Amino acid sequence: MSNRDASMRVRVDGALVAAWLALVLALTSTSVHASNTASASKQGSVLVAVTTARTRNVSQTITAFGRVQPDPDHLASVTLPRAGLIDRLWVRLGQRVGAGAPLLELDTAPNARMNYQQAKAAVSFARSKLARLQELFKEQLGTRDQLASARRDLRDAEARLRAEKKLGTGEAKETIRAPFAGIVTRLDVSQGQRVQGDTTALLLASRDDLVVPLGVEQENATRLKPGMEVTLVAVFAPKQHISASVDQVHAMVDPKTRLVDVLTHLPKDAADGLVLGETMRGIITLASKQAVTVPRSAVLRDERGSYLFVVHGTTAHRVAVRTGLHQDGWLAVDGDVHAGDTVVTLGNYELHDAMHVREKQSSSESSSNGPSQ
Repeated sequence: MSNRDASMRVRVDGALVAAWLALVLALTSTSVHASNTASASKQGSVLVAVTTARTRNVSQTITAFGRVQPDPDHLASVTLPRAGLIDRLWVRLGQRVGAGAPLLELDTAPNARMNYQQAKAAVSFARSKLARLQELFKEQLGTRDQLASARRDLRDAEARLRAEKKLGTGEAKETIRAPFAGIVTRLDVSQGQRVQGDTTALLLASRDDLVVPLGVEQENATRLKPGMEVTLVAVFAPKQHISASVDQVHAMVDPKTRLVDVLTHLPKDAADGLVLGETMRGIITLASKQAVTVPRSAVLRDERGSYLFVVHGTTAHRVAVRTGLHQDGWLAVDGDVHAGDTVVTLGNYELHDAMHVREKQSSSESSSNGPSQ
């Protein structure tokens, strides 16, 4: 090979080496740049969903169920004072009646009327006897003992007649009327039935005085006391809410339900829209307070305790909190968190203190978290 050819070959090899080195440097620079970019993206910004901490009235509650019942303190027994025949019956079981409304018509039994006539005749005879003895005593033909005995017989006869009048045996027919506005909760007689005196014909419950015994578990009953707020909701009319309170907490387990009854009186203005036996759901408030609340998903826990992330600008800061009551997906928190602060609800598992974030407002946030109060 000539010197000229050798020189040309050296120049060509040098150019190839230079080109290869330039390519390697370019690839290395691109790889480092991409790695730095990815690292910066990973460490510099995390996509999160946020919401605003709010002040809400948070309550701790117990839910129990019961049925509308008449108040035993306002339950009247309609008793027939004498023997007779139920000539007419105007009411049926479960019927509402007004004060003074006719319930039934009683046809007095013949022997009861005979007792009245006998008592009336005994009074007339005793008066005549006393008048005759008084005349004899004036003429000194009678004694003081006879006169005293006649007076005593008259008093006894008059007392018997008053008793018969009170029983109504002097009336051939009598219409028994409702003593107050109420509901017929028991009916023990029927039209055409013969009855004896002191027979209970029906039970009448005041329609303005109703109660709901709510059955609670035994361990929950020990946490309840009279005066606690209760919200009653009709199971088949959930839009109807009735405000009431606990009146009594029974001290025994109902053998049928195996629950402890918590007695709640219904307000008079709410009783008209309800029927006896209707199922009610009772929400008993154990505790209630105003507190700063956040969605449950905003609070995390690790070995250091409970915490959440508050966003200031584009930076998320870890804040230690103590949790309290929870209601409708919102949790009461106590710490360096205030109403109006922006807290992270999604993506907080990827965060560390002082990390940069990009906020993404969820369109379903308000519906999932519930309305503020």
